[in-house]
Formats: sequence, C-alpha cells, structure tokens
Amino acid sequence: MAIETQGLTKRFGQQVAVDAVDLAVPPGSVFGFLGPNGSGKTSTIRMLLGLAAASAGTVNLLGMDMPRRFQDVLPQVGALVEGPAFYPFLSGAANLHRLDAAGRHTVPSTRKARVDGALERVGLSHAAGKKVHAYSLGMKQRLGIANALLSHRDLLVLDEPTNGLDPQGTREVRNLVRSLAHDGATVFVSSHLLAEVEQMCTHAAVMSAGRLVAQGPLADLRRAGSARIRLLTPDAGAARPVLAGLGLAVEAGGVQADGEILLADLASPGGGADGRLPEDIVGHLVAAGVRVRGFAVERESLEDRFVALTGEGFDVAQ
Repeated sequence: MAIETQGLTKRFGQQVAVDAVDLAVPPGSVFGFLGPNGSGKTSTIRMLLGLAAASAGTVNLLGMDMPRRFQDVLPQVGALVEGPAFYPFLSGAANLHRLDAAGRHTVPSTRKARVDGALERVGLSHAAGKKVHAYSLGMKQRLGIANALLSHRDLLVLDEPTNGLDPQGTREVRNLVRSLAHDGATVFVSSHLLAEVEQMCTHAAVMSAGRLVAQGPLADLRRAGSARIRLLTPDAGAARPVLAGLGLAVEAGGVQADGEILLADLASPGGGADGRLPEDIVGHLVAAGVRVRGFAVERESLEDRFVALTGEGFDVAQ
C-alpha cells in the first residue's frame, strides 16, 4: 500500500480528534479523503507526514514506517497541507528556488529547469516573476502544488488543493492530478467537495467525527447505497401484483399523460428482494402483459451516500 495506517489515533487532552483509523491507499490511485470540516482529515494528514505525533497506532508510507524512517520517506513525498506559505515580497520563481535549495536531496544544477517545469505544469509561467503578495489565493494554491512537484514524487498529499480556485483553475488542478496518477504517482486528496472527488478520484475514504466510516473504490461506495426501480406503465393495476410477487413493496410515484409511475426499493444493489436483476423484473412484467413505457434503476447519489454515512452535509460544487 502507498499509505497504510492501523489504529491511528490523535487525542488533544480528553478530546479524540482521530479515532483508531485504518487507512489503506492502493499505489497508483487517486484517493479522495472526504469528510465535513472538523471530521479529523487534516489531523490525520499531519500524522501521516510526521508533522504531528500520533497518540496511538502506526503509519506506513510507501512501505516504510513513519516517523521512524522519515529521512527515507519524505524525499519521495510531495505535500500541500493547510494552504501554502511563501515569502510575500519574493517572486513565485524565487520562492521555489529557495524552497528547493532547502532540500537535502535536491540537485542544484537542474534547479532552474525543475522550477520552470513545475510553474508551467500548474499554469503559472506567466507569473513566475511576479511577487507573491500580488498573487490571488488561487495562484498561491497553484504555487504550493508547484512546490510539491519540484522533484519526482511517488506520493503526493494534497489538502484541499482546489481551495480558492476559479472554475478554470479547478479544471486545471483536476487534470493535473489525473496526469500525475497516469505518470505513476499515488495522489491522496483531502476535500469536502464531492463534485471534484467524483470527477478525479478512483478510491475514497469518508471521515465523520474522527472515525473512518467507509473506504474503497469509488464505484463500490456508490453501489453500497440503496437503489429503487421507477416504472412508467398504463397498466399499474396489473403491475402491482407482479412486483409484489417478486418481493417488492410498491408505492405510487405520480401520474403522467402516458401512464402511472410506480416506485419500489430494491432489496440489494443488484436486484429485487430475491436477488433478481432489473432486466428479470422487466421480463416478468412483460410476460404478465404489462405495458412498460419507461423503466429505470435510480441509485443513491454519492452525496446521498456520504450524508447517510456522516449525518452531515457536504459541499457539492465550488
């Protein structure tokens, strides 16, 4: 695993901010770390990177123990945590030169080329000579990502990377994250923006009140939610006993000009109460002479699923 924790816990006095978290982040994934504000995401990230000591539990990054082997691990990890901080009266390029020079493993002879490449990759080449105090919040955020990209990284940890970005900047960061994963890096993205996670992540974990309440491939998290069928038919009276015979509890969904809408919850994501697939349900309806003018399986949205897990709302758009 690129990131693996067991029983990771952080206490502040009597308050438990992170409660026995077991994370498993596959290599090469774009992993969304989700949760409402105050759910323990940033505290977890700080422990992953050795910026805060864990009260209990273990952390493994890239197969190495943290913080015991931090000198071996951290040169392979790029991070943007709690917003970027720069010298305001130096240019963006000058800031990156200074930050790169502070690294023990950086190569001075390739510094300029790497700085220029990182700025170009985040779309800041045009502002390389501009003083950072004149940067917008979104530009500072992109400069922070550029800093994380100065050298090749096997793992990137980005805490709210689209914070403060306009829609164009958000798209650029989204495409950048995908390209980094395509190049072989594992990208761990903390966010509360569901729309962004859905568009760029392959896996996700959900935090609520310091606890990990779900994790896995994004498709599996979606499938774990509830689903129901939506049937449009002019033969509602004949359809009801057929659906009831398949173990489905039917409720009315309204009337349209070409028929009545019937709704029924599926007992499992794959089918009806006895595991039938949706196409089998349609087959039974047609065999009974029910005219099917519309049939759909409506699944719980990612937002619905996460709200059900956490009991709290998420932002779904910038």
